[in-house]
Amino acid sequence: MHQYSHDLQLEIKEADWPSLDQVGLSSELLELRREGVGGSDANIILSGDPDRIHKLWREKRGQADPEDLSSVLPVMLGSWTEAFNRQWYEQKFGLKVSRVGAVDHCQAHPWRRCTLDGYIQARDAVFEAKHVSAFAKPDEVLERYMPQLQHNMAVCKAPRAILSVIFGNQKWEAYEVASDWLYQEELLIAEVRFWDSVRIGEPPVPAAIPPVPKPVGFREACFDGSNVWGAAASDWLVNREPAKCHAAAAATLKGLVEDDVSRAFGHGIEIRRSKSGALTIREWKA
Repeated sequence: MHQYSHDLQLEIKEADWPSLDQVGLSSELLELRREGVGGSDANIILSGDPDRIHKLWREKRGQADPEDLSSVLPVMLGSWTEAFNRQWYEQKFGLKVSRVGAVDHCQAHPWRRCTLDGYIQARDAVFEAKHVSAFAKPDEVLERYMPQLQHNMAVCKAPRAILSVIFGNQKWEAYEVASDWLYQEELLIAEVRFWDSVRIGEPPVPAAIPPVPKPVGFREACFDGSNVWGAAASDWLVNREPAKCHAAAAATLKGLVEDDVSRAFGHGIEIRRSKSGALTIREWKA
C-alpha cells in the first residue's frame, strides 16, 4: 500500500463520519413532526397527489407510522451527503452556513415549523441541500422543492433561500430563490386547511398548485473557452459605435414623420405607420 493511500485511509477513519443508523430523523424528531407542519410536509401538501396527502394526514393523526426510509437509497444518500453539500457551497462561495439542524417556529402559527439544513447569515438566506438524480432537470427540482423553500422562508422570515443541489456525481448547482408572498399566501392557505383537517379528523382535499417562482440569477460564469461567445463578443465590440449611430439616425428619421403621415420615404429609406401608430423603418428601393 502506498504511504499516501495509507495516510488517506487514516484520515477518513479518524473523521467523524456518521453510521447509517445515525443518518435521518431520530425518534424524537419523528414524534415532533406529528405536532405540526414542516418544510418537507409542505412539499407533500402542494404535490397535488391525493395518496401522498392522505398518507401524511394519517401520520399526523397518529393513525399510521411514518414510512421507514432507512433502506431507501436516494433518501439515505441525500442525508449522508448533506454535510458535504454544505461544505462544498461554503468552499465555492466563501460563505459560512450556520444554524445546521436548528428548529424554528412561525410566530403567527406555532404549528408551522422548519428544521434547517442551515442558514447563511451573510446572504440572510435559508440553506437547503439536496442530492438528486444525474438526469433530473433543474426546473423539475426547483418545482419539487419550492413549497419547502417558501415554507422555510416564511417561518424564518427570510428574504431568500439557497437551494444547493448535487446532480448524481458529476454536477453541482446552487439556486437563489426570492421570498414570494403570493406563493406563500397560497401555501399558507393550503397548510391551514390541511392542519384543520388533521385536528377535525376530516380527510384533506388536495390544494391547487400555484405558479412556481423562478430562481434569481446570481452565479458568475466565465465563457473564455466558448468560440460562439467570443465571435459574438467581437461583433458587439466592433459594432458598438455604429449601433449607437444607427439608433440615433432612427430616432431622427421617426421624429421627422408627422402624426398624420402613414408612409414616408426617400434616400433609400421607407417608414410605415401601423394601425397602432408604431413606426417601422426599412430599406426602400424605388
